[in-house]
Amino acid sequence: MLDVPTHAEHLGSADHRITYTDYVALMTSSITSIVNIITYVLIAFVAVSLVVSCIMIGIITHISVMERTKEIGILRALGTSKRNISQVFNAETIIIGLCSGLLGVGLTALLTIPANAMVAGLLGSGGTLTISLPIGYAAILVVLSVAITLIGGLLPARKAAHKDPVIALRTE
Repeated sequence: MLDVPTHAEHLGSADHRITYTDYVALMTSSITSIVNIITYVLIAFVAVSLVVSCIMIGIITHISVMERTKEIGILRALGTSKRNISQVFNAETIIIGLCSGLLGVGLTALLTIPANAMVAGLLGSGGTLTISLPIGYAAILVVLSVAITLIGGLLPARKAAHKDPVIALRTE
């Protein structure tokens, strides 16, 4: 005859336990954490490149101001306000930002065509994954490009506006 309390104690022992490991969940969490790390690294690269591009726009605008110092002096001597001088350089940086943003979005749209072909080739005919750049995101990227170039050009444009016309006319 089987003693019920003794048999119940044996069922709880380590010899009679059933354990399992959910390898799919473990792999999914590992892949998710790796993708998150890669995402953070890419965001850091984007942030650094945005700061560098802002600095480069500032340098380009400063060089433009240095090359056109005599022109600034002539305009100021003719009565152009400091605000108008600043607006000229700000308009140039806005145009640079707009052209750069549109060019970047256009190249991205063109590069999605071969990328989609590669993804379709890898996934076979049953793959429904497509790469695209939504128009809303494209517009945000263009606006961000214009804003960054405008921020980068504000300081040189302000310095151009505050140049003394007499000193600007003497420079060569």
